[in-house]
Amino acid sequence: EVASSTEIANVATVSSRDAVVGEMVAGAMDKVGKDGVLTVEESQSIESSLDVTEGISFDKGFLSPYFITDVDTQQAVLDDAQVLLVRNKISSLPDFLPVLEKVVESGKPVLIIAEDIEGEPLQTLVVNSIRKTLRAVAVKAPYFGERRKAFMDDLAVVTSATVVDPEVGVNLNEVGPEVFGSARRITVTKDDTVIVDGAGTHDEVEARREQIRREIANTDSSWDREKAEERLAKLSGGVAVIRVGAPTETEVNERKLRVEDAINAARAAVQEGVIAGGGSALVQIAEELKAYAEEFTGEQRTGVLAVARSLVKPAYWIAQNAGLDGAVVVSKIAERANGEGFNAATMEYGNLIEQGIIDPVKVTHNAVVNAASVARMILTTEASVVTKPEAPEASAHGHHH
Repeated sequence: EVASSTEIANVATVSSRDAVVGEMVAGAMDKVGKDGVLTVEESQSIESSLDVTEGISFDKGFLSPYFITDVDTQQAVLDDAQVLLVRNKISSLPDFLPVLEKVVESGKPVLIIAEDIEGEPLQTLVVNSIRKTLRAVAVKAPYFGERRKAFMDDLAVVTSATVVDPEVGVNLNEVGPEVFGSARRITVTKDDTVIVDGAGTHDEVEARREQIRREIANTDSSWDREKAEERLAKLSGGVAVIRVGAPTETEVNERKLRVEDAINAARAAVQEGVIAGGGSALVQIAEELKAYAEEFTGEQRTGVLAVARSLVKPAYWIAQNAGLDGAVVVSKIAERANGEGFNAATMEYGNLIEQGIIDPVKVTHNAVVNAASVARMILTTEASVVTKPEAPEASAHGHHH
């Protein structure tokens, strides 16, 4: 189990190969909590920095992949964006067009959150996004019933928007720019949406928090209390923004990817704990498998031993790439206690967990499961498609010597 900020920093450092990034990710998780929202942006300078800002996130992503603006990260990123909140479904194009025209006039990107967006309105947004006539992202509002209604009202406060709701006389086909909220940056993936630096003032957001605290104090229902506490946490948690700087754009992009990897590794470590890194845990599991193989005969025994041989390969290649004999290093790791192994950075054997050479259990587990899945697919595939090697070109004289 990962308990300390130091352990999180170690995991992030191993993942990113950068101690500064490791410390920054651990600091970000300290500030917003292990379940908090962490985002990565480009810095305006060559220095990297960490800020905690007002923000809110929820578990709903874009309704179409055509809204993606960053192909590398598979995200839709909207800077200086408008926010349109609609209480019910958007399914009528005549009702939707007037407000869409106002978005185009403004020249700003827009995030549209509604109970659902379907049919012609969604098609219109997709077509215009492909043509780049406007930058828009459509997202379904999270939750159901009263919970959805309350969360939409929270979003309205955070972004300083007015919820379009016919029940209170605010109709989609009649509204103008006055109902739009805004935010400095919005990132949307296929699974979630993060709104950073909404236009709502600190006082307005704090008043909303106080209102939710009163709801928590006055409710008799444990379910209602739990859901209200979730809303309060979302409004109070903030968003940690890691701004990545470097001298060139290529370095910035490469470093951003390393930071994102480090964040994912740190989250995985918090969820399922860590084991000794460098492939050492897999070597020790392979030893257990060799003993387990003795319970079988024939093909089954061969299969178990094949898995055992595969599990030592990460440690083998780490040693080979460090200039040592991989087989010798693997046999030495196999003799050591759990948690111990070979540290390729110091070229020494020792307690890897104490030295900060650790991997998330989740990452190692998924690596083995995915490798087994690929192996199974290759073994059961009756045909495969390969790239035919090109014939070597003849020399300029038309013949070879």
